[in-house]
Amino acid sequence: MTATGDYTIASLDTGLRAMRLFLTHDTLTVSEAAGHLRVGRSTAHRVLSTLESRGFAIRDTSGRGYAAGPELVRLGRPAGFGRAARDRLGPVLEDAAGRTGETVWSVALIGDQVIVTDGRESPHPVRVALELGRTGPAHAGSGGLLLLSRMTADQVCALYPDEGLEAVTPATLTSRTALLDELAVIRRRGYAVSRGASVPGMTTVAVALAGSSWRDRLALVAAAPADRSGDAVLAERAERLRESAALLAPAPPP
Repeated sequence: MTATGDYTIASLDTGLRAMRLFLTHDTLTVSEAAGHLRVGRSTAHRVLSTLESRGFAIRDTSGRGYAAGPELVRLGRPAGFGRAARDRLGPVLEDAAGRTGETVWSVALIGDQVIVTDGRESPHPVRVALELGRTGPAHAGSGGLLLLSRMTADQVCALYPDEGLEAVTPATLTSRTALLDELAVIRRRGYAVSRGASVPGMTTVAVALAGSSWRDRLALVAAAPADRSGDAVLAERAERLRESAALLAPAPPP
């Protein structure tokens, strides 16, 4: 993607391109950055120094190059990980597991994928297994659908530039049009449901956890076998999840 039009700010464009270089390079010298950016060494040095001053770059251990700084690392880290986040989410997950009696977990959105960040398993003999760290397509599960519904239609279309979507199971949404329609329903209803769209025989329901932006939003999900998941039960389960989600302590200031 390149900047076009009459409103491009050249220095900002160069800085943004420099930040993108850290996606594919562990370290960069001034000369390497100048070559990739097609600018002079003095310009590359000013850009890298500016990024360093804002925490988006740091000097590497050799002192001759730059690496991704803490701000870039933070932006690339999904919500819900780390000791502080787990400590905040723990009471919510314990409460949700108790209220629903089912396996519960939290998921974060990374692009068009979701990842399970934490959870608690149901005491039922027949239950959905908890798989921490599991990833999957966001459009194929209630947690991902819930998080996508908190985005604008334009943002969703940017994540899904093609009309066709991957079919994980026969129940998965397979078109962007169908996805946008489902997200509109979720926004009106306030919770998301997935019936066998990610795993055959598994039904999940998801509600939103607090978050100030798309970067730090999480979804709270309850998963159960389909035979324990009629429409009325799912609506009640969603309400119980909302009650648990309300217990989430505020995040400390950055």
